[in-house]
Amino acid sequence: MLSALESEGLLTKEALRGYSVTPVLTAGQVADLYQLRLLIEPWAAARAAERITPGAAARLRAELAGVPQAPQGTRYEDYHDIAAHDARFHDLLAELSGSEALRESLRRTHCHLHLFRIEYEGRRSGEPTLAEHARIAEAVTAGGAQAAESAMRDHLTAARDRFLRRGPTA
Repeated sequence: MLSALESEGLLTKEALRGYSVTPVLTAGQVADLYQLRLLIEPWAAARAAERITPGAAARLRAELAGVPQAPQGTRYEDYHDIAAHDARFHDLLAELSGSEALRESLRRTHCHLHLFRIEYEGRRSGEPTLAEHARIAEAVTAGGAQAAESAMRDHLTAARDRFLRRGPTA
C-alpha cells in the first residue's frame, strides 16, 4: 500500500527513515502541470468528438446530470462531489479519446491537484467548472472536434487561473 502511494507521488521514501508525506504542489508546479494538460487534453477532447458514439454521448450527459449544480458550502463534504465529478469527467474524455496513456497520466496528477484545491482554493469554483464542462460536453457530443478542443483549452486556462489566484506565491 505504501509503495502504491509512493508511485503516485503522495509519499516519499528515505532509506533508514521511512515514509513521509509529499508536500502540496507549489504554484510553479501547478502552472507546470496545467501546461502539460494544455498540451494533451484539448487534443483528447477533439479526438473524443471525432470518435463519439450515441452510447458515449449518453455517458457524458449522464456524468453532467449527476452534478446538476455546484455545492454552496465550503465543507469537505460539499466539495467532494464536484471534485469526484471533475475526475470522472476528465477521465471519461480521456477514455473516449482512446488514449490509455492520457488516462493514466491524468490519474497520476489528479490527486495532487485535489490536494492543492483543498489547501488553497477555498472550494468555490464549482459553478464555472460545471459550465465549462457543459460547453466541452456539448461540443464533444455534437462531434465538433475544433469546438471541443477550444472548449477544453478555455476550461483548463480558466481552471489554472482560478488555482493560481488562490494558491501560494512560491
